Amino acid sequence: MAQRREIVAVYLAGVVQGVALVTFPAASAVFTGAGAGAYGLSSTEYGGMFVPQAITAIGASLLGAGLARRLGAKRIYLLGLVANLLAMSLLIVSSLVMHQHALAYGLLLAATASLGVGFGFTVPTLNTFAAAFFPQGVDRAVLGLNALLGLGTALAPLFVALFVGLGIWWGLPVLVVALIVGLLLFSRRLPLSEGAAALAEGGHQARSSLPARFWLFAAFALVYGICETINANWATVYMTRELGASATMASLALTLFWGSVTLGRMIIAAIEKYLSPQRTCQLLPWLVAGALAATALLPKGEPLFGMAIFALAGLGCSALLPLAISFGQQQLPSIGSSVAGGLIAFYQIGYGIAAFGVGPLQSRAGLDLNVIYGATTVVALSMAVLAIFVVRGPQRSPSGPCNGGRASHGIQDFDTSFKP
Repeated sequence: MAQRREIVAVYLAGVVQGVALVTFPAASAVFTGAGAGAYGLSSTEYGGMFVPQAITAIGASLLGAGLARRLGAKRIYLLGLVANLLAMSLLIVSSLVMHQHALAYGLLLAATASLGVGFGFTVPTLNTFAAAFFPQGVDRAVLGLNALLGLGTALAPLFVALFVGLGIWWGLPVLVVALIVGLLLFSRRLPLSEGAAALAEGGHQARSSLPARFWLFAAFALVYGICETINANWATVYMTRELGASATMASLALTLFWGSVTLGRMIIAAIEKYLSPQRTCQLLPWLVAGALAATALLPKGEPLFGMAIFALAGLGCSALLPLAISFGQQQLPSIGSSVAGGLIAFYQIGYGIAAFGVGPLQSRAGLDLNVIYGATTVVALSMAVLAIFVVRGPQRSPSGPCNGGRASHGIQDFDTSFKP
């Protein structure tokens, strides 16, 4: 059993990473707004901010296991924290020069690139530590960390709303900087040796050839990334531009989305004996598709309905990526740990497509956001079709729907989404 101080450090880092990850989309009104206290970015520029993040997160998540074999898991964790610290610091500096458009935007791109590195290094290592700390209760340990990551993603929009109300939106990155510095000082003296073997094993397995069935799971992760990101990164923009919501209401909508993601994972884990993970994986894409279609049909000037629908979308997204990774690890045991890393990479590709692609569709194709949300319903329906095949195979029932995830997401072996 790991020392209590190590456990505290890892689980607190989960909360901080969640806050850092959603800081940029939570502050979208500041980035895309006009006036003295905003950056004045176009939709294309705002979406482009997240391209470096997707690229570096993919690279870091794939390289992390191999680097851990050479440098040690603790160093990868600390490097991830430093990268997050750099991202928040660059964001703060950009706020000082926001009216020098080119310079400010360059700093924002560098900041999101650093955040991608932080995500790709820190989150996999945190989940590996959590699993190693409690070998007799891995699912519960990773679920707990996943819930704290989700708590962080839900808190970020609330903090933004608070600091915007105080007239100091940049207070959130300042707060995250202070928390990361505290974590670095607290963690650097801890042994944090747990999980190093698991990461090293993942590095060896990553060199194995990928079975053909892996690409089915990869396609599922990619389309899931598109569906999640269209909600997570564009919710506040949609609320303000299409529904006429205030910046505070837009932030609350994003909080409801991420809060529902976290709550959904807990509910699905609790009812597993009544609703199998396979059935859950087949049903949730339909919920996502329904939420996207409802978003597209919302009348202007109805922000309260928008908030409710984004909460519904979060519930639909909640367990899909963790379930896919759980099924993949069981159906593809020959590549074990590297399944999760590969799926997270494809998830990040979907993230990049949705984060950047919406901007050009608006500025060049002239499409409104409600039309784009409606079109994404087709992507969600393709995910529903893929889910039919993802759940099939010579597998046991997963011991829990939240073996990991973003997000952005907690994962048991590679252990990284959002994600948000």
